[in-house]
Amino acid sequence: MSILTAENLRLSFGAFDLFRNISVHIANDSKIGLIGPNGVGKTSLLLILAGINEPTSGVVNLARGRRIGYLRQEAVDAFASQENTVFAEMLTVFSGLRAQAEQLHAMEAQMASGDYTDELLESYGTLQIAFEHAGGYDYELRIQKTLEGLGLGKDYWHTPLNHLSGGQKTRALLARLLLEKPDLLLLDEPTNHLDIDAVEWLEKALLEWEGAVLSVSHDRFFLDNTVTTIWEMTPGGIDVYPGNYSAYLLQRQERWEYQERVFKEEKERLLKEVDFIQRNWVRASTHARALGMLRRLSRDLAVVQNYGILALRSGKKWSEFGLSVERHLDPIEAQRIVNGLQSGNSRPLVIRPRLAASHLGGNIVVRAERVTVGYPGKHLFDARDLELRRGECAALIGPNGSGKTSFLKTLLGQLEALDGEVRLGGGLKVGYFTQAHDGLNLEASVIDELLLHKPMAQQVARNYLAQYLFRGDDVFKTVQTLSGGERARLALAILALQGANFLLLDEPTNHLDIPACEALQQVLEDFSGTILLVSHDRFLLDRLATQIWELRGEYLNVFHGSYREFLLRSGTQTGKAATQKRLPPMPVRPLLRGEDYKTRQLQQNLERIESRIHEQENVIRRLSGELQKASEKQHFEQANKLSWEMARAQIALESLMGEWEQLAVV
Repeated sequence: MSILTAENLRLSFGAFDLFRNISVHIANDSKIGLIGPNGVGKTSLLLILAGINEPTSGVVNLARGRRIGYLRQEAVDAFASQENTVFAEMLTVFSGLRAQAEQLHAMEAQMASGDYTDELLESYGTLQIAFEHAGGYDYELRIQKTLEGLGLGKDYWHTPLNHLSGGQKTRALLARLLLEKPDLLLLDEPTNHLDIDAVEWLEKALLEWEGAVLSVSHDRFFLDNTVTTIWEMTPGGIDVYPGNYSAYLLQRQERWEYQERVFKEEKERLLKEVDFIQRNWVRASTHARALGMLRRLSRDLAVVQNYGILALRSGKKWSEFGLSVERHLDPIEAQRIVNGLQSGNSRPLVIRPRLAASHLGGNIVVRAERVTVGYPGKHLFDARDLELRRGECAALIGPNGSGKTSFLKTLLGQLEALDGEVRLGGGLKVGYFTQAHDGLNLEASVIDELLLHKPMAQQVARNYLAQYLFRGDDVFKTVQTLSGGERARLALAILALQGANFLLLDEPTNHLDIPACEALQQVLEDFSGTILLVSHDRFLLDRLATQIWELRGEYLNVFHGSYREFLLRSGTQTGKAATQKRLPPMPVRPLLRGEDYKTRQLQQNLERIESRIHEQENVIRRLSGELQKASEKQHFEQANKLSWEMARAQIALESLMGEWEQLAVV
């Protein structure tokens, strides 16, 4: 059954269609990722599906009694008129349960004073069952876990909402939505403002989500881990791909090739029909046949103009398109329209950067021993025994504010180490890409900023910038008027001119849409030099990294291997430790009539977590058996998938054990 259906949605601004022909449905348990280039209308579509904005045409139907939760991409204006603290705002979600708790307390006080009437006991029992069923004994624990998981720990709980930053407000809004448990979550870039730990927590929460989820995201790793269907949005509609993002990549190339072949074949057929009509139009003996063909052609072109040329292969009858032809085309009009047909291929335009190292440089690129990074009076972290060799890629990861950018500045000599020394190898030419694009002159035009870094002829500069999608008058825009994605593209264009053999990349995919991220990824994979990469883009980390430098606490730890191996190693180790633990027996005794509410709550929570721990252990045993069978049969794709599932299951078990331990010591 569908929670939501949309039919023939179109959004226009004057004569310009932002999108059209969108017909979709969302089932009860759908997990959908909505992708597409920047500017195609993804946020506008979410606003329409959420019932906030109206489409130019088309209808949206929400099943009766179902609720939608919508997370805006930026929530700067959220909570503007509210004086609540963070924790108090989360409590408002459970106002009904809190009222029931007050009733239970009042009844318990009556029973404690000796009132044990049948009517009171029956009312108490009925209310207690309803309270427990609705999660009354664990809602405060849910609030705590949700806020902590999204990076709003105890230090923020008593902070007024209007004192939060824009990113913190977005996290608070997301926390409240998750606690409200709507039937359909519409999430617009939910991983913005989250560090990797918070994103991984959110992925786990969405995997366990019982309702439907539609996420707009540029985070390809997030899409891989949370969705089972991809919607690719283009101005002409939505293409649906079963599976996660990686499955979509495999199917997309085949669909592009099919679209190109169908377009070529259909256009050739239409041109032949136009040619036949023109050659036989003036002949009395064949005019009737040419006229009949022109009428059919007029209908075909009406379908093409409204639904695209691929619709001619849909198998639909003319009546099913719901179109009417007020007048039939004449042969000259038909020829003009057919000649002007453009491919409806959804293959997007992408940047085509080329990063070429001017020379190889030395074998040792970075070496550090016993280095302390920070500022005078502020220690950030210690690093020991770092070594990065030519051709390698080190991924520097860690929570926001842990010192990643400070470490890059230390490498560049912009910040002096508090202790020790970071040494760069000989023959290096360093290229630095900052997430804030600090080096760009905001007052300069795009083309002047490029020429400042490398003089060249104007036409050569324009041709070069066209590779980065700056075309026509775009090259005369000032830098300060560019969007974040456009500034990132300009910074990459300048970086590619430098011929660097050692790249320091600080969040290079920020503000880039998925096609641009894919293009950049391909370029970096082909780069012959050395890379030190700071990024929250785990898909990019997984494709590039040969070392992981993890900032955890006050230390930088080195893992030699890919990001996927790092995750599996970390997950497997915590999983083994968790499975070796055994729960000590808990004393069990009957609950006394009128017993303290918190004691009952504690025992209920412990029993619930113990049950989930045993279930999770069974899941791990099952996955372990399936993984062994897949490995023996050399089904490597299946084994890889099962490895991921097992790592996530083991991490989930460790989390449950941590929850149990916190409660058991109370």
